[in-house]
Amino acid sequence: MKNVPEPARDLLAAVLEALDIPHPATIGDRETHDRILNNRVMQAKIALRSVLEDHPLGTEWTVQYLREQLAEHPPTGYQHYAAKGAGADR
Repeated sequence: MKNVPEPARDLLAAVLEALDIPHPATIGDRETHDRILNNRVMQAKIALRSVLEDHPLGTEWTVQYLREQLAEHPPTGYQHYAAKGAGADR
């Protein structure tokens, strides 16, 4: 991905961070997972729309704002399949 300008790479990385959260380990954890994921999807959509509509604050600001919102809504509070085993809470 060397041909993608740095601001676009940062935006794509932040959107991936928003969407790429661990799958729930149990059916009972699905509700919490889905609530968190839906919030993060909404934040990613807002960021993408801002960039595509040439928001006056710019791409760098939008990426920073998205990351701040993701930090306020971390994928925690449910059991999930961790990279090294099942049942971790992140």
